[in-house]
Amino acid sequence: MSSDVSGAAGASEASTKAEAEAPRTPYSRPLYRYYVLAVLTVVYIFNFVDRQLLVILQEPIKAELNLSDTQLGLLTGFAFALFYVICGIPIARWADKGNRRTIIALALTIWSAMTAMCGLAGNYAHLLLARVGVGVGEAGGSPPAHSMISDIFKPKNRALALSVYSIGIYIGILIGFALGGFLANAFSWRLAFFVVGLPGIFMALLVFFTVREPIRGWSEGNEQAVEPAPPILDVARLLWTRISFRHIALAASLQAFIIYGIGNWLPSYFLRTYELDIGTIGAWMALTTGFGGGLGSFFGGWMADKFGAKDVRWYLWVPAILTSLLVPVQLAILLSGHMYFALIMTAPFHFLSAAYLGAVLAVSHNLVSGRMRALTSAVLFFVLNLIGLGIGPVIVGFLSDMFTQNGMAAPLGTAMVICGTIAAIWSVIHYILAARKVTADIARRPL
Repeated sequence: MSSDVSGAAGASEASTKAEAEAPRTPYSRPLYRYYVLAVLTVVYIFNFVDRQLLVILQEPIKAELNLSDTQLGLLTGFAFALFYVICGIPIARWADKGNRRTIIALALTIWSAMTAMCGLAGNYAHLLLARVGVGVGEAGGSPPAHSMISDIFKPKNRALALSVYSIGIYIGILIGFALGGFLANAFSWRLAFFVVGLPGIFMALLVFFTVREPIRGWSEGNEQAVEPAPPILDVARLLWTRISFRHIALAASLQAFIIYGIGNWLPSYFLRTYELDIGTIGAWMALTTGFGGGLGSFFGGWMADKFGAKDVRWYLWVPAILTSLLVPVQLAILLSGHMYFALIMTAPFHFLSAAYLGAVLAVSHNLVSGRMRALTSAVLFFVLNLIGLGIGPVIVGFLSDMFTQNGMAAPLGTAMVICGTIAAIWSVIHYILAARKVTADIARRPL
């Protein structure tokens, strides 16, 4: 334990020295750092408005296009995630070598245009292809942004900064649910895609013209980035040799399985179980997801930085503790039988499920050098989205269809209980295993 404390103290001293020696750039001004963080967070809000809009609209889409739950699961999960993760690795490699600001602006333009195209879909195939386009575009959003944030914020503040960025997930879901539910109720689901998709193109221009590309490793005192980005295979081999990263990736993936596998089906669960219209459930989900998830994201990063300053293992113990609490919360939502109680409990569900990401990203970036961070985020998101987003909604939808065919009562709720409970317990196990190795793995970080 004493070695962990002394190691943390040494890292803190190094961070303070780096802060004093960091070269003068626009990022030397705190106001500009926070401006860029705010802009990147707004981009992430657009990312999740566009990504999650389909979740609140899936019931009217199902009715109009005559789809099954398995097909809906493919739309909200696998079709998006497959191309998101396939494109994420080469785009992240580009980001570790090229201008991350430009990549983010281009990616935002693509996914916004493809979101609007979803509103033109005449059948399931058209909608599937448009969702693939959204996934390709969004693959260029997070890894470059994660890399930039780690370059402009010191290690002692990095988890909190990445958590603030991750709040964009829940603000985006809030807007997507509220606006999508209102527009679908008042007009049509097709109009909702146009309304939320097109403004992203204007946001891309703001990114391109007002955000400066930071020096690689500026937060560690680097004056210029002279070292080339290592080959993809070298980064992959390094990450594979870090046992803590393997467990981090699996733990985060199972947490994402809960977020997407359970969270994506919550609107449909309430619409099918209780007498609610899509506008009402959209408003409820917007509030509980937006505020609950946003607060959870901030709290998780703040707690990880606070306790992690003394012992780096807290970056993994914090999400482990909070994830374990998801088991009773999920059961309360799905088994209580009381509509308002279940709706209210979705707030702690989103709070607890959101609290992991800032800590997980920060500790993953602490394992590697500055030229590896975008690719490290992409590898983490590859596993996270393939398992969580790609498989989660599909498995729940498949089990729901299977239970329905066998005449089981509450088929969707039963599928969610089974999947959510197993995923939460399994995730906690990997967080604990990762914490056992993370101190030694950080000590082996390449310069």
